[in-house]
Amino acid sequence: MKTKSLKEKIITWSRVKSPWILHFNSGGCNGCDIEVVDALTPRYDLERFGIQLKPTPRHADVMVVSGPVTRQQIKRIKRIYDQMAEPKFVVAVGACACSGGVFDGCYCVSGGLDTVVPVSAYIPGCPVRPEAVIDGVVKLLGSLQK
Repeated sequence: MKTKSLKEKIITWSRVKSPWILHFNSGGCNGCDIEVVDALTPRYDLERFGIQLKPTPRHADVMVVSGPVTRQQIKRIKRIYDQMAEPKFVVAVGACACSGGVFDGCYCVSGGLDTVVPVSAYIPGCPVRPEAVIDGVVKLLGSLQK
């Protein structure tokens, strides 16, 4: 069993204690988008976990995606994912991002987010509650410590 070096432990600690997220809405009904934005407000105070919203993928550690993956969005999602620094994590928020949801089978929808990029955590629901978004991101961060 390989032990982590001090440098690796510090990097892991900093990523767990202050993750920067990038929110990407790929369309749909915007119900999950509204709930994710609500989770970022002072009412729920995500900053107590060190989580900050960042506008650029080059600064983000976690990409939070809501809405179904449409054919128009495939290249954009891949480009944003490729621009993120390693280690990077993707969270699929809502039934549409997880599996295509009610839009699955439409001519313009390619399915869930995992058909385009690897997904680290799924938060199901239609729409998801802000508490579920917070719980999902915190559990993802908790799994990084192990």
